[in-house]
Amino acid sequence: MSQQYPSQLLEKAVSEFSKLPGVGRKTALRLVLHLLRQEPSAVDSFTAALSNLRHNVKHCKVCYNISDTDICPICSNPRRDKTTVCVVENIQDVMAIENTQQYNGLYHVLGGVISPMDGIGPNDIEIDSLAKRVGEHEEIEEIILALSSTMEGDTTNFYISRRLAPYSRKISVIARGISVGNELEYTDEVTLGRSIVNRTPFNS
Repeated sequence: MSQQYPSQLLEKAVSEFSKLPGVGRKTALRLVLHLLRQEPSAVDSFTAALSNLRHNVKHCKVCYNISDTDICPICSNPRRDKTTVCVVENIQDVMAIENTQQYNGLYHVLGGVISPMDGIGPNDIEIDSLAKRVGEHEEIEEIILALSSTMEGDTTNFYISRRLAPYSRKISVIARGISVGNELEYTDEVTLGRSIVNRTPFNS
């Protein structure tokens, strides 16, 4: 039985919130009612922050991480090790690895992994830009493949290793301290940090 709402505006707001991942209609209703109890200025600040995020956030032209500028703070930091590039699936993975404080190189965010079941092929993620980046920057000595230990992650690792083979660079994969099937962003920082430090050569 569908829930009845005393206001169409309330129902519309609940419907929009329930479109968020992991948010059902009951949770959406609690969130909307919470906002209704706030001062209008607080709600205006909340909605303005979301609108500003969506319209003004950028993707770094070098690594495709989220940034407020064309080149993200990591890529523009002269103290970062420019000889290593860590390849990750998404922005959350960059944040997870940074929280370990065990890695001081650069990143390359693919924006997904190869998944034929979901209709995602090599051309749908940032593999071409990775190959171009490696080819144009001779200072890059090592590419670290830090994708989740899933079938899709392993398939993407294999494809990248074949794609980068002509450049004769060291290709390593993070140590399997991360359980097979686990998502990188949910791995604890100690395990993730150890995996980065103890990375192993990638054997395609």
